[in-house]
Amino acid sequence: MDRMFRVLAFWTGIFSVMFYVGDMMGPAVLSLVQTVFFLTVSYLRLSERMYMYLFGAYLTVFIVGYTWYSEFILVPGFGS
Repeated sequence: MDRMFRVLAFWTGIFSVMFYVGDMMGPAVLSLVQTVFFLTVSYLRLSERMYMYLFGAYLTVFIVGYTWYSEFILVPGFGS
């Protein structure tokens, strides 16, 4: 299970680099923080159950944050 968190760290690191290259500093920093979190957790040698609890907590925080952002901050039609 620790390897899966390293895979998540790899992909969030890729997203961080792509956001940085695209001159999107906010998402780049957010992805970098997630990368550091996943790497740190992957080397803690936790039990598989604890890794699952951490991943479930991460998904819960992500969904709540994404819903809050899209409901209260995102301005519809910002691309035009």
